[in-house]
Amino acid sequence: MELGEKLRKARLEAGLSQRQLCGERITRNMLSQIENGTAKPSMQTLQYLARQLGKSVSYFLEEEGVVSSNGGVMEAARLCHARQDPAGVLEALSAYIPPDPVFDREMELLKTLAQLDLGEQALRQGRKIYARELLEAAETGGLCAGELERRRLLLLGQLGEPVSARLPSLDAELLLRAREALAGEQPDRAACLLDAAEDHQDPQWCLVRGEVYLRQRAYAAAVSCFHRAEAAFPDQTISRLEICYRELGDYQQAYRYAKLGQK
Repeated sequence: MELGEKLRKARLEAGLSQRQLCGERITRNMLSQIENGTAKPSMQTLQYLARQLGKSVSYFLEEEGVVSSNGGVMEAARLCHARQDPAGVLEALSAYIPPDPVFDREMELLKTLAQLDLGEQALRQGRKIYARELLEAAETGGLCAGELERRRLLLLGQLGEPVSARLPSLDAELLLRAREALAGEQPDRAACLLDAAEDHQDPQWCLVRGEVYLRQRAYAAAVSCFHRAEAAFPDQTISRLEICYRELGDYQQAYRYAKLGQK
């Protein structure tokens, strides 16, 4: 029985409609495609659906009637993944014996997720060589190749690797993550994310980059960015420009923007 068929069977046994199972996590159209076998869920989506249906992920991935000697290894790897311990996942999977028609797909997914998690950790710690090794080793196959490959290339972009030839622009995602980094008081991380973007003239990019420069007290650079964003986002840049000019000692311009902010 294919994954989609198992999913539909489990949903019907649980007495749930597609809309009830989707919740706010995925669309009904996506669930329908997964059940019909025309789309494959990401590992995160499959974990969500399994939880909602009271099943294990392996229930949907295992092939019926096949016995595997890797059951204990996979259980240990799953526990480490649930504890957000990617190093433990890789250690557990080091005992995995391929080929295994029952667990090969899930094993590759867990391995790739662990490598990407460790790669992202290494980037945050400034261990760029180790991060590159992990990201290059990551195998993006199985049920969520597109999603994992996108994440891998996004991380490689922070190492200065060119990604535009391999994927559509990642700028929107980079901006989103940069905003999240700023909200988490991580301006240096936000700067790395923004510098990996392709379009440094986009007003939204300039607005967020100006905010990063402001947090880093690089006021002259912040002024340059805020001016490029001013026409598109006047309400958000005027007060920032007042602060920057005041810090730079240009009180005439600071007064000008203070007056503009009062209008």
